Amino acid sequence: MHSRVEDGHMVEENVVCSAISRVLSAKSQWEEILRCAANPELQVVISNTTEVGIQLVPDDIRQSPPQSFPGKLLAFLYARFKAFDGDKSKGLVIVPTELIPENGSKLEAILLELAHRNGLESEFLDWLETANTCCNSLVDRIVPGRPDSATQLAMAEQLGYEDELLTISEAFLLWAIEGDDRVREVLSFHEVDKGISIKPDINLFRELKLRLLNGTHTLSCGLAVLSGFETVRQGMEDDCVGTFISNLMLSDLLPGIPYPVDEKVAQRFGLQVMDRFRNPYMEHRWLAITMQYTTKMQMRNVPTLLHYYKRFNTVPHYVALGFAAYLLFMKGTQQREQTWYGELNGETYPIQDEKAGYFADLWSRLGAEEVVNTTLQNQALWGHDLSQLPGFAKRVSDNLLEMQQKGVHATVAAHLNKKVLVK
Repeated sequence: MHSRVEDGHMVEENVVCSAISRVLSAKSQWEEILRCAANPELQVVISNTTEVGIQLVPDDIRQSPPQSFPGKLLAFLYARFKAFDGDKSKGLVIVPTELIPENGSKLEAILLELAHRNGLESEFLDWLETANTCCNSLVDRIVPGRPDSATQLAMAEQLGYEDELLTISEAFLLWAIEGDDRVREVLSFHEVDKGISIKPDINLFRELKLRLLNGTHTLSCGLAVLSGFETVRQGMEDDCVGTFISNLMLSDLLPGIPYPVDEKVAQRFGLQVMDRFRNPYMEHRWLAITMQYTTKMQMRNVPTLLHYYKRFNTVPHYVALGFAAYLLFMKGTQQREQTWYGELNGETYPIQDEKAGYFADLWSRLGAEEVVNTTLQNQALWGHDLSQLPGFAKRVSDNLLEMQQKGVHATVAAHLNKKVLVK
């Protein structure tokens, strides 16, 4: 089931997927998988192992099976090389979809390093590099997964049968794949879905998603949790938080994108993101978005903040509010079983961040202004001394003190009213 909000209207469609003919387990059916390498009709390998899967680990491709995904893939490619005696026309187009920058380039580098470590012949190394193409790619689609029991029953009544594999996703789809004419020819399915784009450079797609969608999530999640909202949709339905999210994305993050981008293209993407955030079927929880909060802030938002200052040399108002809420969210007050917890209205919430202990220590020793200054000066966290940005530390400190005194939601509401009066 696909669903989306488009131009303020709800759009739904049910799709039967009949593309999967069989499933093989590497753990128990490895030899059968290797036999597939000899299939002359095989052209494409697609992976989705999560970010942890694209890593170089010591691996023996002669194991049954190898330990890592790159090890398994290398063993498969070596079996194909042997089966076709190095025929370069039998190389594959390999498309990893793991959410890491340059995922195809990184996978290719790991394959080559593993091939060297396994002592594979130079002829195979040449075939691996020249006959196969590892494409960088970016997938953007929210898939909550299996619906709740009530929705499952309603869908069974609507469809007339029970589907044990029923999955809900948003209808929006972006799959950007970096490739040339050969890749376009092999991945011919791109012709039937306008959401699939094969281009020589996909950095624009990556920047738009990372800075506008992911960046907005990161700068809003702590603020939304501390304002009492559980899901993204609930936040969007609140006038205060919904307006903050919109203004943050379109006023601060869009002009700060550190990549050449047509403003109309970015605005159109931003408005699509806002519609996606409002989707009533997407129960995306703010607390889940706070996982590894600090790392996400550094990767997604610091480059945007620096570029915004490079362009305007002034404080991005909504970024400063979001950053203050992040610091308040990271105020751990108790630790249980190695997990730090913060407090909100007499209840606790988990701080699932490897830097949680660092911030708990800061808050135990320092006042709000010192926490801000110490944090912003920490180049190990950000790669830069953010306290040097004119006015940023002062604005974040003022916001943080106001949030402690009035509450987060009231502070944001007051600032939105101030901005309206200024206009």
